[in-house]
Amino acid sequence: MNNHKTTIGQHAAINGISMYYEIHGEGNMPLVLIHGGGSTINTTFGRILSLLSAHGKVIALELQAHGRTTDRNAPETFEQDADDVAALLKHLHIEKANILGFSNGGTTTLQLAIRHPQLVNKIIVIAGAYKRDGFLPGFFEGMQQVTINHMPAILKEEFLKLTPDETRLQAMFEKDKARMISFKDYSDETLKSIKAASLFIVSDKDVITVEHTQQMSLLTEGGQLAVLPGVHGGFLGAMESDLPADSKMPELTAMLIREFLEQ
Repeated sequence: MNNHKTTIGQHAAINGISMYYEIHGEGNMPLVLIHGGGSTINTTFGRILSLLSAHGKVIALELQAHGRTTDRNAPETFEQDADDVAALLKHLHIEKANILGFSNGGTTTLQLAIRHPQLVNKIIVIAGAYKRDGFLPGFFEGMQQVTINHMPAILKEEFLKLTPDETRLQAMFEKDKARMISFKDYSDETLKSIKAASLFIVSDKDVITVEHTQQMSLLTEGGQLAVLPGVHGGFLGAMESDLPADSKMPELTAMLIREFLEQ
């Protein structure tokens, strides 16, 4: 049975937005997938989703202003995103889930574990961050200067396929940019409060440093670290990473994730 064909795409009324989500596969402990900034379910997880849902239930969603989910008259924050994901789980009557987040979604995953620990079984944080100095030098100075013209073309194209509205694309970009420019450090004590089993994964040529990722794994109780070759999102097969079509990295990553979840 090819479980990932049991896809349901729906919207739920969540905290004033209409949140898009899909359910793939079957199983008792779902794995929630949280995409990166400017992304959609497909751009971040298109190459790995079926590999994960073949072995259990996967819930993939799109956050405020992203993809098929509507916006609200408020800035994006990692805290609000975490609260939105928590509200979706409650809407679906899910008492506990594993959470996997990439990039901005990784930081949202940290916030879920901090703000809603009762909902979280295990977390997988991929290229997430909790302090500004975890980003490569010059990241925030560069962020001040970026315009939508710097956004990867594939992310713009994929957004407009789902929501053909240039105004909404621009609004998402501006909110993503503003959130990163105003990013504030979390304390080490906040990270230490995370009791969920955790796996931190980063690329050796990522926008987040290996040292920062290792620090997070040491601060969280029972944290594990994996460093994989490639660029930001490459081992997932995220569209903006231009991973070659014949690469086996998504399969390797899916195996790593499954082994951690089954421990």
